[in-house]
Amino acid sequence: MNAPLPLPELAIESLDHEGKGVARSEGKVVFVDGALPGEIARVRLTRSRNAFDQGVVDTIVRPSSQRVTPRCPHFGVCGGCSMQHLEPAAQVAVKQRVLEDCLERIGNVRPERLYAAIQGPAWHYRDRARLSVRHVIKKGSVLVGFHERKSSYVAEMGECPILPARISALILPLRALVGALSIRDRLPQIELAVGDGVDVLVFRILEPFTAADEARVSAFADEHRVHIALQPKGPDSIRPFHPEPWPGLTYRLPEFDLSFQFSPTEFTQVNAGVNRMLVRRAMSLLAPQPGERIADLFCGLGNFSLPIARLGAQVVGVEGSEALVRRARHNAERNGLASRAEFRVADLFQATPESLRALGRLDGLLVDPPRDGAIAVVKALEAPFPRRIVYVSCSPSTLARDAGVLVNVHGYRLAGAGVANMFPHTAHVESIALFTRDV
Repeated sequence: MNAPLPLPELAIESLDHEGKGVARSEGKVVFVDGALPGEIARVRLTRSRNAFDQGVVDTIVRPSSQRVTPRCPHFGVCGGCSMQHLEPAAQVAVKQRVLEDCLERIGNVRPERLYAAIQGPAWHYRDRARLSVRHVIKKGSVLVGFHERKSSYVAEMGECPILPARISALILPLRALVGALSIRDRLPQIELAVGDGVDVLVFRILEPFTAADEARVSAFADEHRVHIALQPKGPDSIRPFHPEPWPGLTYRLPEFDLSFQFSPTEFTQVNAGVNRMLVRRAMSLLAPQPGERIADLFCGLGNFSLPIARLGAQVVGVEGSEALVRRARHNAERNGLASRAEFRVADLFQATPESLRALGRLDGLLVDPPRDGAIAVVKALEAPFPRRIVYVSCSPSTLARDAGVLVNVHGYRLAGAGVANMFPHTAHVESIALFTRDV
């Protein structure tokens, strides 16, 4: 019997945008799961393509000084985190390098200034999460948690240190609760939404509860001091279940004396602390002034719009969702800002010069798009251009693409850019950039 071929030893040069180590072997790039920059690792190749190979760490020959022991016992199986083996400060540095690389490689631009990273606590930060639920007959149990890495299977979890500690402590009780329900096979997910002093768990149910189910779920809510809502169909079908009356969900931006109402399935940032700092940074860069008119595109429920109005400018928020526009208008009214904030429904992915012109004169622009970016918006800009554009991004590649248009086509300067560590221990890169133009 032939002996197995020795595993190649590779020097890890960097991390890619998914948190995989990047090495080179025989002229090809190799992406290595579980490896860190500066390490020498024996690598087991899992896939070979013409342009690159993929592999996983078999043995760390020389570890990085920044390698740490993952805090979560489920790391490596659960797909919720990919970078717990890297020291948190180093994670942020990696994300900053990813942002810089994307800007230069995709957009052919460089920021004049790199902003200090926005950071918050590395653990127990996640105020929103979608937990999958799976009744595994072979195991005779119910699993509640995130999916396994690169799998549709639900990881077997007993805790989750990126969730609030009180919610992490509920994973095992939730598994027991769902396992005791008559519809354990018809409850595919539980959505978490944390507000000011209120924890809401939304049970996605495909069949109604029995009377016994209702009693069990009500007792669970009382024992653990959480609010349970039910979602039998789409997001609009959510209704409070227990306890009643329904308190509603809110979050605050104390620096701007603002309070926002939201429903459990409406988009809000997962990391409330980093969101507060991100809004502060955005307002500092945008510098809204009384008498100015500023547009907030992809405005959601008004997270950036209302601070702009609070600082004295007139703001027009644009969002594709009618429900979110209604919520933004409500939040403006409850904060006494209805006279300085208007909101419109429009598909910004189909933006044209005419649709942007209809917004009126703009002194500044804030853009906070989803992962697809705002390419239609930036292409549609025309004279007279807004003097300042603050771009908040959840995808460095689409930010870089759009930055290339703003700088190389429209004549803006990329005055600065930096990351916000919205999702510690993941490869997700949130960032903020300032574009300025003299005329």
